[in-house]
Amino acid sequence: MSELPDISEIESDSLMEIFNIGVGHAAAAMSSIVNEEVRMSVPTIRFAPRSEAADELGAGISLFGISQHYEGAYATEAILMFPEEASFEIVRMMVGDMIPAHELGEMEREAMSEIGNIVLNACVGTLANMFQQELQGSLPVVRVGSSKQILNPNKDDSDPLVMMLRIDFSLERQQIQGYLAFILDMSALRDLREQIRLYISRLESGSVPDGM
Repeated sequence: MSELPDISEIESDSLMEIFNIGVGHAAAAMSSIVNEEVRMSVPTIRFAPRSEAADELGAGISLFGISQHYEGAYATEAILMFPEEASFEIVRMMVGDMIPAHELGEMEREAMSEIGNIVLNACVGTLANMFQQELQGSLPVVRVGSSKQILNPNKDDSDPLVMMLRIDFSLERQQIQGYLAFILDMSALRDLREQIRLYISRLESGSVPDGM
């Protein structure tokens, strides 16, 4: 089992600040698509082994997962997850109320892929900008299944760390809770912590860029 990192309070607070900027960009992009104010926040960030993170998400819940692999300053797989029952309402929000339900189901994967692409790239793009590094992402892959199937689709026996973020979506009609997971091996975790330390040093010297 992976050893949990000794993340300091200032490192955790810095990550929280960066990701809240990222989801703010994502919320603005989604607001322009749905013609409705969308607000997002990241109230919690925690690190856990992948098996423990999957258990916390719930064994009996079907999830919609949108994943992308990133390479650059550090390597990671980023996965945005929603309860499957909430995905229908998210898609309805995007395409409007005039689309028949049977057609809506056919559009679900495409719409969720677009949402995942917006949120993941906004968050990762903000990380790259704040860290003054490049991160290149793959095309999004959409999966539906249990938390274990989403977090470990290849069913490998390793138990890497997951940086798990809860994302609260506030819409005019409803509140939706999602999760953003970053799968980190030990090398990626070391790289991430080094980038956080460098970011804090630049922050203290006043040489940090303003978002994206």
